Amino acid sequence: MLKEACSSGEFVAAQLAHDTERLVELGKYLRATPPSSVVTIARGSSDHAANYAAYLIMSRLGHIVASLPMSLVTLNSAPLHVRNALAIAISQSGQSPDVVEPIRFFREGGASTVALVNDASSPLANAAQWTMPLHAGPELSVAATKSFITSMVAGARLAGHWQNDASFLAAIQDLPQTLEAATKIDWSNALDVLVPAERIMVVGRGISFSVALESALKFKETSVIQAEAFSGAEIKHGPMALIDDGYPLLIFATRGPAQAGLIALAEEMRGRGANVLLAAPDDVKERNLTLATTATPDLDPIAAIQSFYVMAAHLSVARGLDPDKPRHLSKVTKTN
Repeated sequence: MLKEACSSGEFVAAQLAHDTERLVELGKYLRATPPSSVVTIARGSSDHAANYAAYLIMSRLGHIVASLPMSLVTLNSAPLHVRNALAIAISQSGQSPDVVEPIRFFREGGASTVALVNDASSPLANAAQWTMPLHAGPELSVAATKSFITSMVAGARLAGHWQNDASFLAAIQDLPQTLEAATKIDWSNALDVLVPAERIMVVGRGISFSVALESALKFKETSVIQAEAFSGAEIKHGPMALIDDGYPLLIFATRGPAQAGLIALAEEMRGRGANVLLAAPDDVKERNLTLATTATPDLDPIAAIQSFYVMAAHLSVARGLDPDKPRHLSKVTKTN
């Protein structure tokens, strides 16, 4: 896990060296034939990457994006009206029937279909109209790391080419260097809080919520910590009742409109006795974990999860576990 996480910048660079012409073509196609609706199709870490891509599409292009409950297609045979829709599937393996079948259903129903998938020869890649390989290379760790980061980058490239935003696309080109720097940021002080933890809330909002979701999953997978992800706007709608003295919170306060509220939330939760780990850029004095920044705040979550992954691998070992052998899990999960 640690080796693969630290190699993310290398594989992002590989992705950026490929498929640009195809993405330009896809961007032109989407601008010429705007979809009537947009859905994402994904599970696990890929669904968290889809959450990030959806936020970019909504905030930058104005299209409302929903995460498709795949059972509507695979179990319920719901009469969905999909003509002129856009379905975006994200997967590392491209093998799971509940990701492949909806893409086939949408394509046969007259929708545009896009697959962001690492295995370019997989059933998902073959089912989609547009396939954009992640170029993450073989992923051996059960816990996805580099494939999640390359999925986020692929989603950002899709949004950037759809919007035809040259400055955003140029900012994406700088990510390999930023990711390399993010692997070297020291988060070891988080271990004092997390090694003894049995539960934790992970908080983000807006563009950073996807990394809160992904971090919570990694806490469960690799460190057997009961972790839940919440939007910073949801904490006071019930979850705050869980907070007691010493309760651990990890808050991702990346740059952007939500940052000030997340910093204020961190201070309030500290006042209520919580043991808060505030991850923020180095200009935020209240932080106790530092986040690398990118050329634009919309890409900052990609650097944030890179630093988290390095810490998460060390945390698993510090808790006496093997991050490469999470119990009950396998690399490829097939569900219907």
